[in-house]
Amino acid sequence: MLIGYARVSTDDQNLTLQRATLTEAGCTRIYEEKLSGANRNRPELARLLDHLRAGDVVVVSRLDRLARSTRDLLDIAEQIREAEAGLRSQSELGPTRPRRRAAWC
Repeated sequence: MLIGYARVSTDDQNLTLQRATLTEAGCTRIYEEKLSGANRNRPELARLLDHLRAGDVVVVSRLDRLARSTRDLLDIAEQIREAEAGLRSQSELGPTRPRRRAAWC
């Protein structure tokens, strides 16, 4: 299943473009937040990660919508890998997929 995550930093910003990108990508569920990425408490991201199942793919419009730093991105990507799910950014290079054996990269 393709699962989207969209985030804007302030209430003044709009999720419309991210929502459209994720819908066009085929996401059947989209988790949305309006809060700064610097905030470690991102309840919708936590809910998304809790509901991941093997074979799911988390889709974001851009990686900076998912993580606030490279370290944060690596931590989130590891949680996704542990769930045997994949991660895809619509702006950056192509999708990553969980592997059935060995390491995931």
